[in-house]
Amino acid sequence: MNLIKILHISRISCLYLLLCLSATSIYARGVNDIRKALQNPNYDKVLVVAHRGNWRSNAPENSLAAIEESIKMKIDIVELDVWKTKDGHLVLMHDDTVDRTTNGKGRIADLTLAEIKQLNLKDKNGNLTKYRVPTLEEGLLKAKGKIMVNLDKAYGIFDEAYKIIEKTGTENIIIMKGAANAADVKRDLGKYLDKIIYMPVVGLDDPNAERRISDFLTELSPVAFELCYSNRESTMPKKAEKLLKGQSLIWYNTLWDSLAGGHTDDKALNDPEGNYGYLIDKLGARIIQTDRPETLLNYLRKIKLHK
Repeated sequence: MNLIKILHISRISCLYLLLCLSATSIYARGVNDIRKALQNPNYDKVLVVAHRGNWRSNAPENSLAAIEESIKMKIDIVELDVWKTKDGHLVLMHDDTVDRTTNGKGRIADLTLAEIKQLNLKDKNGNLTKYRVPTLEEGLLKAKGKIMVNLDKAYGIFDEAYKIIEKTGTENIIIMKGAANAADVKRDLGKYLDKIIYMPVVGLDDPNAERRISDFLTELSPVAFELCYSNRESTMPKKAEKLLKGQSLIWYNTLWDSLAGGHTDDKALNDPEGNYGYLIDKLGARIIQTDRPETLLNYLRKIKLHK
């Protein structure tokens, strides 16, 4: 190979490397911006969370493709569910069995990773796809530097999950939530709280909801709270908005009726203002978890509330 060809190949290699580094830097800035938004109690836009990934596309829920679709849509956070296999590996799946979402049967706790990796995931219509069940490690590497990740069902196995988080260098994208009280969170996750983002979940129908919010504000000063309520006559959602204003962001789920007083994704298809708009304007929501990310994003962009 002559010198001119060598120099030409070297220039192409350098250009490719620069493009890769540039893309990584752009993604990293995006994740850093999302973290800054989460840590800003006066954030005036709305962050979007894709529940189990963007599974309303052709991607199965909790799949690498669902994560990729979420990234392409410029969603801020993807919610993923974690379970442990018989041989101690952590995989992504919502149910504790493989029956609904794959062509297999059985409890995840009774199956090895090798057995689970033989299965194909189903799409939203129950059709088999080419996609396989991902491990937590595969999911984190897919999301790394590109999108924040809320790990669900991981509270009781977080020591094991954190080993994978540390191995993949994804501490800065992790969000954990839970319904435990402040003292238990400090006991169980205390050594991780300066590395990840933790948000308490508070049911506003609980008569002790106000005290629980106050306890968390005093003990942990969380960047955000996930609030849930089913009683549409309750005054607590508006009271919680006042309690948290300027202190912590508010996260609501629009997945089904009992989570946000009946303000759901399906109702937002015909009335986004009366559902998403109500949670944002009346109850102070700055983070919304949805099964219809495209519908929510279109609404937020229309009213200029999503970057």
